[in-house]
This record gives sequence, structure tokens and C-alpha cells, in this order.
Amino acid sequence: MHGSPHIVSDVMTHTVAAVGRGAEFKEIVRMMRDWQVSALPVLEGENRVVGVVSEADLLPKEEFRDSDPDRDTQLHRLSDLAKAGSLTAGELMTSPALTVRADATLAQAARTMARARVKRLPVVDGRGTLEGVVSRSDLLKVFLREDEEIAEEVRREVVSYLFPAPASAVRVEVREGVVKLVGRLRDTSLVPVAARLVRAVEGVVDVDFEVTRSDTPAKPVA
Repeated sequence: MHGSPHIVSDVMTHTVAAVGRGAEFKEIVRMMRDWQVSALPVLEGENRVVGVVSEADLLPKEEFRDSDPDRDTQLHRLSDLAKAGSLTAGELMTSPALTVRADATLAQAARTMARARVKRLPVVDGRGTLEGVVSRSDLLKVFLREDEEIAEEVRREVVSYLFPAPASAVRVEVREGVVKLVGRLRDTSLVPVAARLVRAVEGVVDVDFEVTRSDTPAKPVA
């Protein structure tokens, strides 16, 4: 019923900074600074993503630079202690890399980021080859859709199916991404269904209803 949702390839950045396994510590820091990113994909072979090196992977070197870890730290932070002594991307990276496919929906990418608590994901094809990168800010681009564009999709994909005229008469209003359905409904039991479907339209911030029940056919609201 609904139109095709936006997918990662619609919003991702195609030009990506990346490093090889042999990239040295200071080179990684410079690239993060120059590209203003907090993580870099690590590649091998034909641009296949094998890991990701992030600021979190680099910080142990500074954290433990002038300290002698106590026994508890040694027992519970073995990975960080190992990274404190690492020199290359291959030693520092988190592997296997958490990635996303270009044809994944924005909702799928958002869930992956939220669960892993990461800010960006390398985008790969079926062979694991790097195609781009998608960030949190990229996923938020759908909320820049124009109100009238959202309203038209709600009219076409939700209202025309659930509340067809003349049995119902519903007007769609959208302001700053908040959708309001106004008018008379033949079947008000469909309101929860409509709310769920409207929220599924990309760019919708919230949905509200200002409707009354109509047991007789009504003229469509202009």
C-alpha cells in the first residue's frame, strides 16, 4: 500500500575516508582530524571492509600513557590495554565491522546504530566492498521533507484506502511534520490503524486527529 521507503543509498555519503590494516596510529589520528570523523573503515584487498577503527580504539593509548594499571583494570580491560600498545589500524580496529547494506531501509539502519551505540556505519555490497558511509545526521534527512509532500503521501497512501469518500470526509493538514486528520469518519475504529500508518510515512513527526463519527455518507471536505 505504501510507497517505497527511503533506503540507505538515498542518503549515504559516497566519498569515504578509509585506511588499510597497516595505517599507523598518527596517520589515523590525522585522517580523523582532516575528515572530521570519529571512525574510519579498515580495508583490505579490493576495498573489502574488515574492521572499523574509532576514537574509542585510540584513547587507551592516552589513558594508560603515564599510569600503571592495577590488577582489577588488568583483569577487566584486557582489550583496552592491548590497544594501548597497538600501533596500526589492524591491531586497533574492532572486527568484524558492523556494516549496513545500501538497500537497507533507514529504519533498519537507525536500529542498528541505536543497538550498537555507534554514530556511523560503513555501507557495503554483498561482497563486503565499501560503497559509502551513513551517519546519524544522514538518517535525519527524511525530516526535511516539505509538509505538502508529506500531506500528499498521507492522502494517497492512507486516507484514500482507510477513509474513502463519500462514506468518510477527511482533510489532511501538516505543519512542521505533525500530521492532523480532520473531518468525519464512517468507522472510527480505524483511527489506531491510521495513526500507525501515518507514523510510518517518512518525515512524519507525530499524528493527531480531530474527527467525529458519521453514520451517513457525507460530502468530502474540500
